Parts: sequence; structure tokens; C-alpha cells
Amino acid sequence: MKLALFDLDNTLLAGDSDFEWAQFLIAQGVLDREAYEARNLEFYEQYKAGTLDIHVFLDFQLKPLSRHPRSQLDAWHALFMQTRILPMIGPKARDLVNQHRTAGHRLLIITATNSFVTAPIAREFGVPVLIATEPEQRAGEFTGLAAGIPCFREGKVKRLEAWLAEQGADWSDVERSWFYSDSHNDLFLMERVTDPIAVDPDPQLTEAARAHGWPVMSLR
Repeated sequence: MKLALFDLDNTLLAGDSDFEWAQFLIAQGVLDREAYEARNLEFYEQYKAGTLDIHVFLDFQLKPLSRHPRSQLDAWHALFMQTRILPMIGPKARDLVNQHRTAGHRLLIITATNSFVTAPIAREFGVPVLIATEPEQRAGEFTGLAAGIPCFREGKVKRLEAWLAEQGADWSDVERSWFYSDSHNDLFLMERVTDPIAVDPDPQLTEAARAHGWPVMSLR
């Protein structure tokens, strides 16, 4: 088995879908700007600094999903895709995914951002497997809580291993694995794969890539 793993935000996307979703809801008047914008920026800075408490953030990010019916959320997301996401997808990102597809590798997007936000983006890239933080649902509607292990930092490794187990496999069955990421938060998984690649990396990942001799590339 050969796996091509892609982080999403600031890797395949020239921006952060999690951050932009909250900003989109603020712009639509769904969330109060005064109450949410500063908090959204604060969480984003914590993520970049490596100090984010994922559970506190998920409480902030998932609660709005529980306040609206799924049909309305889906309608907003369609507009979000057109106005915020598609402009963040460059040709180099699409080409990279297609190179691995042509080579016959298993394609996976693995992201901390919740699957409601990211599933349509994975479909846009034609990537069949999405491993993401899962929002809890009851009868098709969101509860505002997270389900299972958040797909963040060490959680990415655990969630990938759980996916492998669902395939009746484990790491010994993975002949080669590529992982593309921009963030030092992904060092846990980058140190686990055979081919870690830093993509437009943050300063901490740039330093780690230099220390380990990992390749660095840009999709911008």
C-alpha cells in the first residue's frame, strides 16, 4: 500500500478553511462580529503558536452548527465554497494531487478541520478518503459537540491508524507514505511517514525540515 496524505489548510489550500468558515458566517450576519471575530483570530494565533486547546476551540467552532438546520448549513456552505474556498485552490495543488492519483497511490486528506467544512473540499480535489475531526450528529443534525478523537497533532496519527485498521491493515502494510503539510502541529505524523514534505511551511516546521533534511516545496 502506498499512501499520499495531504494536510488541507495552508497546504492544499492557500488559506485556512476553519478560520474562513467562521469569518464567512460573520460576514453573512449569522454570527455576531463583535462577539466572534476577535475570538476567531485568537484561536488562529494559538494554532500557529502551537498552544491551541483543541477542545476549547471545537466548543467555539462547532456550537454554531447546532443552531441551524442542516439544509440551511448546506446552503451556506455552497456559497462558502464558491466565494471563499475555490479562490484558495491553485493549479499546483491540483497538479500535486493528480500526480499521486496517476501513480496509483491511495489519496487521503487528513485535517483538524471538521468534516462538515472539509468534505465538500475533499470532493473538489477528487480525494476519496477524508480523515477529519467529526462533529457529533443526531438524526442528521449537529449537536455542537465533537465525536471521537479530534484529528489534531497526535490525534492525526491515531485517526490514521484507526483508518488503517478499518482496511484490515497497519503500518507494516504501508510500503511508502507521503505527507504534505505546512504546520509544526503535524510533526507527529510527519515523523511517522516515509516521505514528509514541508509545504509553504511555518517557521517551526521550516526549522524541523532543515534539521531532518526533509524536502520543502511551495504550492503558491
